[in-house]
Amino acid sequence: MRTGIPARVGQYTALLAYLVFLAFPFVWLLSTALKPPRELAGLHPAWVPEDPTLANFRQAFDEQPLLRAALNSLLTALAAALLAVLIATPAAWAAARRRTRLTRAVTGWVVVSQAFPFVLLIIPLFLVLKNLRMIDSLPGLVLVYVVWALPFALWMLTGYVRAVPRELEEAAAVDGAGRVRTLVSVTAPLLAPGIVATGLFAFITAWNEFFFALVLLKTPGKQTLPVVLTHFVGAEGVADLGPLAAAAFLATLPSLVVFALIQRRLTGNTLTGAVKG
Repeated sequence: MRTGIPARVGQYTALLAYLVFLAFPFVWLLSTALKPPRELAGLHPAWVPEDPTLANFRQAFDEQPLLRAALNSLLTALAAALLAVLIATPAAWAAARRRTRLTRAVTGWVVVSQAFPFVLLIIPLFLVLKNLRMIDSLPGLVLVYVVWALPFALWMLTGYVRAVPRELEEAAAVDGAGRVRTLVSVTAPLLAPGIVATGLFAFITAWNEFFFALVLLKTPGKQTLPVVLTHFVGAEGVADLGPLAAAAFLATLPSLVVFALIQRRLTGNTLTGAVKG
């Protein structure tokens, strides 16, 4: 018992320090967004604003089309997450259940492709989208995000599929279910936590992505939120700090809200449905 208490104290201390480390940028961002220009220009910034104001939020909405950009980001991220999950789920099932040399080679290539830098991919992706006449369009950006999210989504879902006992699928086959019916009715419900986690990863990746959106979108009305945030920085590199912090704070909220809504599914047991059945 004596050795257990110090270990738990150390674990909770490390967890608390990690939470403070994660929360620091968000808290500082909110503090900056609520400060008036006089406090932002001070040499000794304080944690808590002395005279909090919402003027930075109003100025941010007046200067830039944040709502339209947020809608573009939301539609793009949702579409990319949905398509990535729909494509990766059957592909992961095939890779996990048919472990041949071909599937192993494909899985290995998928993992290795994650190491490619953005700059190396942007030119071929730009040429492909140009041939498809999808440059400067949200569907073209969705296609890029799906391609970028698929490798990790496939790798992630493959591990979840391998955790599902083969006996359940074999029992469904004995009852006369085909492969598609087995995947949809038996395996997919048991993969719910993995599918939710994969969709969340694809959504957050697309929501926060900046480089592809900057290169592929030129029309102001089609730009996503991360690109619009750069408009708060002047030509000489001087940032309008108050409105920028306010806009950036609002841009982080959707990811937090989505995660808070589905975090229970992320911690769920993959085989709960099998046990109930």
